[in-house]
Amino acid sequence: MLAAHADRERAVDVLRAGFAEGRLPQGEYEKRVERAYQARTVGELSQLVADLPQGPVPQQSFPQAPVPRTFLPAPVPPPPTNGKAIGSLSCGVATFFTAGATGIPAVILGHMARAEIRRTGEQGDGMAVGGLVLGWLSVAGWALVLLIAIVAAAQSGG
Repeated sequence: MLAAHADRERAVDVLRAGFAEGRLPQGEYEKRVERAYQARTVGELSQLVADLPQGPVPQQSFPQAPVPRTFLPAPVPPPPTNGKAIGSLSCGVATFFTAGATGIPAVILGHMARAEIRRTGEQGDGMAVGGLVLGWLSVAGWALVLLIAIVAAAQSGG
């Protein structure tokens, strides 16, 4: 196949890179460049650069036009947040203001929310866990207060 000007320039670029990397001495580089410009076929050019790394093949890039919004896929909304998870966290936080009275509802709602979240893929698992932790801390606190009251009553009565 006959060589085009672009083929010759590509071969000279490969030779230039080989010379810059120290793979070719000055004299050999000049001889090969001269032969590249005189080459008539792609085969002759291939022989000139056969012992050199070819480097990346240049890719022709075309400017990308923006895709009109009507052809883009519709955005997928995030899954909704589970309402019971919100309720669990709310009840868990409310234990500080209700002296722990909302601790048991926080635990119940938290367990229900986590089960629903696993089943439906909704968001809110962190809220459900937060409500569970605060609810169980409230329940444990009340259990500790009750235990201390029972022990105190037993000690004073007995």
